Formats: sequence, structure tokens, C-alpha cells
Amino acid sequence: MPPVYTADFNHKRKFVVKLGKMLHKYGTPAYRLEAHLAELTTHLNLKGSFIISPTSMTFVLWTDGHEQEYTHASRVNPGDLDLGALSRTDELVDQVLQGKVSLNEADALLDAIDVRPSSYGKLATAVAMMASGGAFAMLMATSWNDVLWSSLLSLLVYLFMLWAARSPRIANMLEPLVALAAGIGACAISSYIDPGINIRLAVLSAIISFIPGLALTIGFAELAARHLVSGNARIMDALMLLFKLYFGALLGIAIGFALFGVVDFVKPPPISRHFAWLAVGILVSSLIVLFKSRGKYTLWSLAAGFIAYGVSITGASLFDYTMGAFLGAFAVGLYSNLFTRLANAPAVIVAMHGLIVLVPGSKTYIGLNSLISGQDFVVSDRVGQQTFLILMALVAGLIFANVALPPKKSL
Repeated sequence: MPPVYTADFNHKRKFVVKLGKMLHKYGTPAYRLEAHLAELTTHLNLKGSFIISPTSMTFVLWTDGHEQEYTHASRVNPGDLDLGALSRTDELVDQVLQGKVSLNEADALLDAIDVRPSSYGKLATAVAMMASGGAFAMLMATSWNDVLWSSLLSLLVYLFMLWAARSPRIANMLEPLVALAAGIGACAISSYIDPGINIRLAVLSAIISFIPGLALTIGFAELAARHLVSGNARIMDALMLLFKLYFGALLGIAIGFALFGVVDFVKPPPISRHFAWLAVGILVSSLIVLFKSRGKYTLWSLAAGFIAYGVSITGASLFDYTMGAFLGAFAVGLYSNLFTRLANAPAVIVAMHGLIVLVPGSKTYIGLNSLISGQDFVVSDRVGQQTFLILMALVAGLIFANVALPPKKSL
């Protein structure tokens, strides 16, 4: 005989499960999501236990005395960052806890948030993709040639993303496919238009939005928070994504050389390092669109990127890259926790824009290229060791920041 629940318990458990799935879908890390659901169940006068991983969710809810108990397990897909939906969902939860919105109303509003179209259209997203690729090439301080071609190859990548949104078959192989297309395109540019293009760097810049540096950092942060299943799963997923991207780029460049031939590289004048600050501003601005962040948090997000970059390069000049990454993450952590107190919004909204400037995803790709091919397309001394130390420094910086200024919100 199936269990019989009271109407009040039914409404509460349905809302908790639905909210958990929505927040997971919007890219909330497991340790933050579990803490948030635990706080919510306490406010709803329930007890709860949760196990969250990138591909599965388990909810156990019960009342005092275990008169009523409910267990829900579900297979889910890894979430993608949607900071706008995350922000709106957090505001809705605050209204529920304040008694301004009933659980029935909140259930309908969660559906409305989920189907709400992005504030940014396809044109804005295409421009943001181009800007992210060009800004990354500018940060690497190679040449203006690479900035131009990286931007155009990023547009090619975005066209494949639009195709994948309409075709499940393409979506299943999107990562290696975009890297392959960027590799062939870069070789064609080198042969017919501009021998001054750094082919491998242009490919990396074009697919930079796919490089899982942020996922690796979140995975290590989950491990540090003793969320071992979720952390290991996220790290392995990030590594597999990196392998798919690298193989696609390797295959694309090989096909490109076979089709168009190998052209001698003509090194153009490098970009001045003074343009790095401009590159950070462009990169963070593009991420505001790609992460679907709300317009009212634009200045907060831009400040996070500049704080992360400024503190990290200052720390690197005074100490070394590892200490620079630690100090940058510490500053971003303090800033994002201060943001939650002043704006009453999740810290992750601005933290992600700061961390993306610090994460060593590109170094991981460069290190993989050096390991397999034995060639460096940028100066990369001990890049593997640097990558691991920077990841550890980022996690440590965030932990210390949460101790120095505890976050007001669990998200």
C-alpha cells in the first residue's frame, strides 16, 4: 500500500524536489546546492538529507518523529550555467520564506522561470562568442592577427552550437566537432589568407568557452568540501571533455594540413601587455552574456573580473603564480561574499566571473598539447605543475575567504 501524505507535506516535498532540480540545471555546485536545500527544509519545518552529483540526485525528506517520510531519486544531466535563472529562483525562494508567495504559487513561478527566454538574443550571443575568443587571444599577448582570426573562428563555433540546439545527433558530438571545424578553418586561413596566424592558439581561443577550467576548479572545491562522489565525477567529466576537445583540434589540424598544406609561420608583431586589462573587460563582458547574467549585476560582475586579475598579477609579481592565484581567489571570495550581503543575491553570480579569469583551463590544454606532441605553441615552462598548483591555490583562496567573511547565502 503506497504511503499517504498530508496535503501540507505533499506541497513542501514537491517544491523542494522541483527547486533542487532547477538549481542543479542552472549549474549550482553540489556542496552549495545541498547546503541550500538543507536550509530550505529547516525553514519549512522538515528534516532533509540530500546526495547531489552531476548526473544524479537523491532527496530524503521527513517530519519530526518520522511520521511521514519521502525518498526521491532521479537521473539528471549535468547543468549549464544560467546565472539569470539562478538569481530569479533565489529571489523566489526568499519570497516563499518570507511568506509573500505560497508553495502552490512558487511551483508555477518555477515553471515560468524555466521557460523564460534568455534576455540576450542570438545576435548578442554570437557577438559575445566572438568577443570571448578575441579577448582570450589578446590575454595571451600573441598578435592582433590571432585576435582577429580567433574572433571569426569563435563565430564558426557558435554556428555549430546553433546547429546542435536543433539536432540531438550533433549535440552528442559537439565538443570534438567544434574543435575539428576550428582546426580546419585555422589551417585554411594560414594557407590562403594570413601565414601569421598561430594555428593552435587560434583554435584554443575559438573553443575557449568549452575548455573546462571552471568545472575542474568546482570539482576540486567539492572534493575539499568532502563531497567526494560529486567532485570526482565533475573532474572526470571535465578531463573527458578536455580530451574530446584536444582530439578534435588535433584531427582538424591534421585534416587542414592535408587539404591545404603546411605554410611557414610568419611571426607578426606581438601585442603589448598593457592591453591585458582591456582583454579582461571584454572577456568578462562576453561572459555576462554567455552565462545569461542579469543586467543589474553587470557592474558587479565586471568588478569581479578586474579584482581577480589585478590581485592575481600583483601577487604573482611579488611572490609567484601560485600565490597570485591564491590571493586572487581570496579577493574574489571576499568580494562575492560582500556582494551577497549588499545585493541579497547568490555569491556565485559574481564569483564565476572572477574565477573564470583565474582558472587554468587553457594551461591544462596547453600542457596536454606539450605532453602529446612535444611542441609548445606558447611559452609554457612547467605548465603541468603550474596547473595543479593553481587549482589548489584557487580552492584554498575560496575556503579562506569563506572563513574571513562568511557568506550570507548558501548559494
